[in-house]
Amino acid sequence: MIRPNLPRLAAWGALLALAGAAHAQSFYTQPVAVPVNDIGDADPAAPLREVSMLFVDVPPPRKFAVHDQVTILIDESSSAESKQTLDTKKDYDLSAAINQFPDLMQLLELRLQEGDRTGLSTLDLNSKQKFKGEGQAKRSDRFVARITAVVIDVKPNGTLVLEAKKSVTSGRESKLIVLSGTCRQADVTDSNTVTSSQLANLNVVQTTEGEVDATAKKGLIPRILETIFNF
Repeated sequence: MIRPNLPRLAAWGALLALAGAAHAQSFYTQPVAVPVNDIGDADPAAPLREVSMLFVDVPPPRKFAVHDQVTILIDESSSAESKQTLDTKKDYDLSAAINQFPDLMQLLELRLQEGDRTGLSTLDLNSKQKFKGEGQAKRSDRFVARITAVVIDVKPNGTLVLEAKKSVTSGRESKLIVLSGTCRQADVTDSNTVTSSQLANLNVVQTTEGEVDATAKKGLIPRILETIFNF
């Protein structure tokens, strides 16, 4: 009678059990847990942060609220050029002859009677008109300024509504700048600045008052003469 080798069978059984356990815990089938931060959001950089001495966390995006301030760098330029030519010509000829003319005295008495046609001549009228005009205009403007705006509203999608007002008075000269527009929070740099080209619905108004502005304007008499002789 052949007796089974119990120790050998036990060893084979243990080996099969370990193989089954290893297969059940394969790295290809086990889900990998994603580290989370203190508030429960996914934090894939957590393993690298624990072992690296040179790792630097990305700063979280800045959150804006109403009454926060943002500096706007205004740099607006525009250029326009137009040219127009007009050439008109008109000829007009009129010829007429008077065959009968009522008597004025009889006409005043409401009676029509042919009057004397002596000395009346035929009418011949010629008219010629020609006009040619050319106009050309070219203009180039640039507006550069730096102004700090206040956040007056934060939209549900995070868009900021900005408004700014700046008044400068020096002696008898005064300058007023009013600005409004909207921008994305991501467009605001770490220096808390945003360019005017990144603002939507941009509205910039600059007004100046003083002696320099008054000197640059035309007087009353030149404006009257230009109005009279404009035609």
